[in-house]
Amino acid sequence: MGTTSTDIDAQAGEREDLLAIVADQRGNLLYTVEGISDEQAGLTTTVSELTLGGLVKHLGDVQRTWLAVVDGTAPVAVGLADLDPDGNRMTEGETLTGLLDAFHAAAEPDLGRLVTLPQYPWSPPEPITWSVRHVLLHVFREIAHHSGHADIIREALDGADTTARMMEAASRGADVNSGAGVNSGD
Repeated sequence: MGTTSTDIDAQAGEREDLLAIVADQRGNLLYTVEGISDEQAGLTTTVSELTLGGLVKHLGDVQRTWLAVVDGTAPVAVGLADLDPDGNRMTEGETLTGLLDAFHAAAEPDLGRLVTLPQYPWSPPEPITWSVRHVLLHVFREIAHHSGHADIIREALDGADTTARMMEAASRGADVNSGAGVNSGD
């Protein structure tokens, strides 16, 4: 079950609160994709080319990219040729299980540390420095933003409602944040 506002420890610090809210948003996305097949994960159900599998893939990439920035292992500059043209698509041979495994990669960063962002083609010419806290908030925003897309795609796919799925999972004690109960290929 995802973290809810009642699960947050009132004595927890900022770091724990931020990690809890990111975990909550990750859990919401996992509820949305729970129980779908690889075929369903690759279907476009709206006028957009977005798919559930593509969104999971994108968010796994987003998390890995930002964790590389935090770890100091990200490239200094990223050109257009360095970007994966299929970064937002579930491609042939990819499975939802594999994409979810990549999505689950996580770290517990030092929030106050400053990191310099890679230079992208759309970046201003001067280097940009963010705190790890800002990076984590950006990752939260990215997951929340695309979870909304996933809700629309899933509802168009089979009528499933993420909030109803969360209530069902809570009633059976499922822990979607761990990946338990997320079925692909069924």
